[in-house]
Amino acid sequence: MKERYPENWPQFYTATIQGWNHLMKENIYKDVVVDSLQHLTETNRVRVYAFVIMANHIHIVWQATYGHHLNDVQTSFKKHTSKEFLKLVKTDKIAEIYRVNAVDRNHHFWKRNSLGIELFTEAVFVQKLHYIHENPVRAKECSHAAEYKYSSALFYEHGIDNFDFVTHYNG
Repeated sequence: MKERYPENWPQFYTATIQGWNHLMKENIYKDVVVDSLQHLTETNRVRVYAFVIMANHIHIVWQATYGHHLNDVQTSFKKHTSKEFLKLVKTDKIAEIYRVNAVDRNHHFWKRNSLGIELFTEAVFVQKLHYIHENPVRAKECSHAAEYKYSSALFYEHGIDNFDFVTHYNG
């Protein structure tokens, strides 16, 4: 039987907050990202294989499901999280940091041109998985990757999925 190639390869995706600001330092902002990822998986638009949410950026390894395109998913993700971030911004001073004079929006939280790299081999996939999980350790947020709450490291090390949306890359 001939193996069918996927319509969409898994992708290593990085999105950064404008100006590398630490908007997501407070967990309430990280929870917005978690809720959005949960929604995208519940509606069967993506599979999330790994993630980490840092104060000023996120890394995700995800794959669009059949019939969906990652560009559309990314746009939807960034639009939704931006709307939710705006609701949470506590002061006009913080909101002003992200204010833009654009036809389609008043605020812009995510940098344009997020990084997306398709992962064609298991070796590169695993390398990106480790990179994601070690991100909080390198940032000195924790001493061991599985200690960091907003990451899939605990799932891969101990099989504990506190978020209920992570799919193990081995199935």
